[in-house]
Amino acid sequence: QHKLVRNGRGGYCFEQNTLFSHVLQALGFPVTRLAARVVWGRPADAQSPRSHMLLCITIDEQPYLADVGFGGNTPTGVLRLETDIVQETSHEPFRLVRMGKEYLLQAEQEQLPADYEVSNWYVATHPHSHFVTGLSVARPGEGRRYTLHNTELAIHHLGGETERHVLTSVGELRATLTETFRLTLPEEPALDLALQRLVEQAG
Repeated sequence: QHKLVRNGRGGYCFEQNTLFSHVLQALGFPVTRLAARVVWGRPADAQSPRSHMLLCITIDEQPYLADVGFGGNTPTGVLRLETDIVQETSHEPFRLVRMGKEYLLQAEQEQLPADYEVSNWYVATHPHSHFVTGLSVARPGEGRRYTLHNTELAIHHLGGETERHVLTSVGELRATLTETFRLTLPEEPALDLALQRLVEQAG
């Protein structure tokens, strides 16, 4: 809460969906915490760990999936836990497909906070994790999605073209992070050095 809300720094799935689950429970919604194997960009049968957190919410005795921490493909609405139907959101449509004992991208058993500890540690500290080696930011906007990977900014217009821009300075990166992605950045030399390394690597 201190990092995401008070400092406005953003976060990844374990942080965002944990906070969201507490908010939902405070509002009286039953919440089940789930874990997923991320297969986006990979074959559906890829052997990947359960490194993503998402939620199942009960609304009027019906189960819905909610996920506020999947970057550029975060669903911008809840999804009914029903298979083989197209479900519209304010951005793209989604569909759940049953695959054996799991749903595509969603594991069906409840996860406890302790179950996330190893995966959270891995994505936050492992030298091969893309959260450690680079910069990944995403935000949905009205009629579009914004994504930033290192110095490459993309604006995906729904049903249309994608604008792509390469940011070439620390100033451009800072301005994009604060204005486009609405993050609050600390005034620390270490951050500027890290951003400068991204600019140099891209060059």
